[in-house]
Amino acid sequence: MASPYLERLSNAVGQATTGARGNPKPECKHFFSGAALYVNGMICASLTPAGFAVKLPDEERAALLKARRARRLRYFRNGPVKKEYVVLSRAIVENPIALKRWLTMSIDYVRGSPSA
Repeated sequence: MASPYLERLSNAVGQATTGARGNPKPECKHFFSGAALYVNGMICASLTPAGFAVKLPDEERAALLKARRARRLRYFRNGPVKKEYVVLSRAIVENPIALKRWLTMSIDYVRGSPSA
């Protein structure tokens, strides 16, 4: 079941990071019933039945939530909210330029460097 998620996430990351510099390189792996993107051994994004989630700084998360372009991440219906993550709207996920922006920001956030 997780294979389609891993393939979709790998493709999205490949498009978002083409030509990008920085080490270590992001790595996609199976993650429960989906896939996760790891940088420096930490998850910065996931694609699961809960949606396409990214780890972002407070201000960016708040802006996406306020604009209703994302929702809080819960992997299970009554599960805890994953505080540093948001699930991106379908409009963002289906727009390669928008998705690249948020994935790049998430990767940079986990690496500890500011996004361009």
